[in-house]
Amino acid sequence: MVNETASAQTAPPVPAVNPERALALSYAPASTRPGLEALFALDTALGTILKTTREPIVGQMRLTWWYEALGRLDTAPPPAEPVLQALARHVVPQVGGATIATIAEGWEALLETPLDDAAVERFARLRGGQLFAAAASLLAVSDDRIAAAGEGWALADLSLRLSDPARAAGVAAMARGRLDSALHGHWPRRARSLGALALLARADLAAPEHPAGSPKRVGRLLLHRLVGY
Repeated sequence: MVNETASAQTAPPVPAVNPERALALSYAPASTRPGLEALFALDTALGTILKTTREPIVGQMRLTWWYEALGRLDTAPPPAEPVLQALARHVVPQVGGATIATIAEGWEALLETPLDDAAVERFARLRGGQLFAAAASLLAVSDDRIAAAGEGWALADLSLRLSDPARAAGVAAMARGRLDSALHGHWPRRARSLGALALLARADLAAPEHPAGSPKRVGRLLLHRLVGY
């Protein structure tokens, strides 16, 4: 199961931005960065719900709140919630709120007991795949590898948070398959922010001796930014 602690807020505060993620997103065109940052802030907020909720029913209620609030962005102004306001301003004009809401469904899959392969696949597709697809829409780029990159990114993150070593190893293997496929070949310039995130996910799985922010990891991102590999 995913490690969890207690909390009861409906909309948890969003933690500080991950510096490596911020570096990767800086590779995107400046006009798209606010939207990308809003999407990943949403993902962080949804993930925080699972980390801070002990009871599955409470987690489901909180995710439902987000799901419904995201859907309403298509027809009504956002409430006084910073992530929703950022999405309404920078994302919804290009990617509908109902589409973004499927990311919440992906996180909800982790509440299933037991967490079987079908639930993990649903999580990968709806969290990572949909998140990267929404980002690709903002970037105005189309590449079949983007969905696989998103799924691999989500699976890698999940594998590092599972408390069962055997289950974590299985999810990590699923992640590697998708990431290796996604990172094969040249990435178009407009998509390299997403490619960089996929590279970070693969590095998390392959080289734990190189911690986040290490020169080797940062150098690899810079190479990807320059040449697309």
